[in-house]
Amino acid sequence: MDRTRPLTLLLAGALAVGGLAALTPAAQAADTELARNGGFEAGLDGWTCTAGSGAAVGTPVRSGTKALQATPAGGDNARCSQTITVKPNAAYTLSGWVRGSYVHLGVTGTGTTDGYAWTQSAPDWQKLTKTFTTGANTTSVTVYTHGWYGTPAYQADDLSLYGPGGDPVQIPAVPTGLTAGSPTATSVPLSWPAVAGATSYRIYRGGTAVGTATGTSYTATGLAPDTAYSFQVSAVNSAGESARSTAVTATTTSGGGNPGGQLPARALVGYLHASFANGSGYTRMADVPDSWDVINLAFGEPTSVTSGDIRFSLCPQTECPNVESPADFKAAIKAKQAAGKKVLISIGGQNGQVQLATTAARDAFVASVSKIIDEYGLDGLDIDFEGHSLSLQTGDTDFRNPTSPVIVNLIQAVKTLKAKYGSGFVLTMAPETFFVQLGYQFYGSGPWGGQDPRAGAYLPVIHALRDDLTLLHVQDYNSGPIMGLDNQYHSMGGADFHIAMTDMLLAGFPVAGNADRFFPGLRPDQVAIGLPASTQAGNGHTTPAEVNKALDCLTKKQNCGTYQTRGTWSSLRGLMTWSINWDRFNNWEFSRNFDAYPWS
Repeated sequence: MDRTRPLTLLLAGALAVGGLAALTPAAQAADTELARNGGFEAGLDGWTCTAGSGAAVGTPVRSGTKALQATPAGGDNARCSQTITVKPNAAYTLSGWVRGSYVHLGVTGTGTTDGYAWTQSAPDWQKLTKTFTTGANTTSVTVYTHGWYGTPAYQADDLSLYGPGGDPVQIPAVPTGLTAGSPTATSVPLSWPAVAGATSYRIYRGGTAVGTATGTSYTATGLAPDTAYSFQVSAVNSAGESARSTAVTATTTSGGGNPGGQLPARALVGYLHASFANGSGYTRMADVPDSWDVINLAFGEPTSVTSGDIRFSLCPQTECPNVESPADFKAAIKAKQAAGKKVLISIGGQNGQVQLATTAARDAFVASVSKIIDEYGLDGLDIDFEGHSLSLQTGDTDFRNPTSPVIVNLIQAVKTLKAKYGSGFVLTMAPETFFVQLGYQFYGSGPWGGQDPRAGAYLPVIHALRDDLTLLHVQDYNSGPIMGLDNQYHSMGGADFHIAMTDMLLAGFPVAGNADRFFPGLRPDQVAIGLPASTQAGNGHTTPAEVNKALDCLTKKQNCGTYQTRGTWSSLRGLMTWSINWDRFNNWEFSRNFDAYPWS
C-alpha cells in the first residue's frame, strides 16, 4: 500500500489557507515521501532491527495488512532503523503510529539537533511526530523506532519521513593503486588511494572477504609464514559495493614464533558473554564487529573450586532467547579465524574460582581445557583467575621460586597446554591490580604480616610464563588506589592510573621494595591496558579522552600528567575491555575510540 500523501490533498489544504501564491513552489515540487516501506507491507525490507528483534505481523495493524512488531530482550531495546538520503539545510517531518510502552520515534545524523518523540503508554495506536532541519553538510539521516529494556513488544505502522529528496547516491568507483607494504611472518599491510563517495572499503584475500576498513589502509593478520597471498579491495557506500580492484600479491617472511607475533601490531581484546546473560544483552559470535582482534569467551567455569574440571556451554535459551545453535557458534568462530581473529576460552571470572591445589586437579584442568579448545576449535587460553583462586603461603617471599601448590600447579598446567598445541597457542591473562601491582608493596607479607596473601600472587605465574605469554592485560578497574613507581598513590578512572599501572609492567619494579627481587618488565607488545567498556561494566570507567591521554603518554611521551613514564613504549600492543557486550550496550564507544586513535 502506498503511504505517500496525495498531492490533491496538499494543494487543497494550501488553497484553503490563502491560495497558491502563499506557497513556495520549489518546496512543493521537491517535498515527497522518503521512507521506504513505511507501512511494512513488504516485511522488513529497508529496515534493520537490532538482535533480530523485529518482524512484520498481520495483527495488530493500523492500516494495510502488516505492521512492525519489535521485542526488547535483555540489554537490547529493539531498535529498528532506516538510513535515508536527504538534502542539506532542509526541513523534514518524521511521523508514525505506535502502540506499547515507552515507544520512541527518532532521528540521528541530522547535522543539527537529533531528537525523538515518545510515549510512555499507548494501549492503542498513537501518532508521534518529530520535525527537524538538516545541517549544511548533511546528505543522509537515520530514522528509528525502539522500545525500552524489559518492556513487552511494541508495534509501529505508517512511518513517514516527508521533505525534499536528496540526490541519489552512486556506487563508488573501483579502487586503484592498491599496494602491499613490507610483510612480516604473519601479516601484510595494505594501502590504497581514497575513492570519492566511499564510506568504507572491503578487503578480500584469495577472493574471500576478510575485513573492512573505514580508512585507506588495512593490515591482514593471522597469516602463515613464507606464504604468498593475493589481496583485492572494493569501495562501499549506501548504494552498494564497487567491483574489486586489481589484485596484488605479497609473500610473508619466514620465521616467527613470537607469542605476540600472531596479533596485529595494535590489538583490541574483548570478552564476549557466551555462557550467561546479564543486563548488557546476549551478542552472537557472528555479530561481533571486525574491530575485535582477540575474543575471549566468558567463561569456562569449574565444577567445583578444587576439582580443576572446567566446563563450557552456550547461554541457555531461557536466559538468552537469541542464542545461536552450537553449530552456528562454531561456524562463526571459524569465520572470525579466517579473518585473522583469535578466539580463546577464558577460565574463571568473578564467580568461577579455580584452585589447583593438587596434581589431580592440575591434570583435570589440562584435560578439560583441552577438550573445550578442541571441541570449539579455539586458538588458546585466557586466565582470568579472581577471588581466592591464587594466594601465597608462608615462605613465598621470592616470586622466582613459588611454593604455593595453586601457583605451581597452574604454571605446570599452562606449560603442558602450550607444549601440546605448539607455538600457535595464544596465552593471555587478565589479573586484577591487587594480584600484580600491589606486589610492589606487599608481596610475601601474607596474613602473618597483616596483609592479604593474594597481594601480588600473579607475579610468579607471569614471570614463569613470560616466554609463553602473548598478552597481559591487567584489569585497571574495580581497584583501590595503588602506589606507582613514583611512590605516589594513583586512583582508577583517569589517565594517570593507567599510565602508572602500565609503566610498572613495562619498566619492572622491586617486589615488596626488595631491590634484590626485581620483577623484570614485559615487552611492550605483550601488554594491553584493561578497562571497562561503560559505566555499567565496572568501577573505574575511563572516558575516551582520558584513554587517549594515557596512550599518548605511554606510546609517545605526550600529554603526560603528574606521572612521568620510565620509557616510551611505542609498541604497546593495545587495549582490553570488559566487555564486548557492554561496549555494544554503550553504542560501541570503546571500540570506535580504539579504531580512531592515531597510534603513530
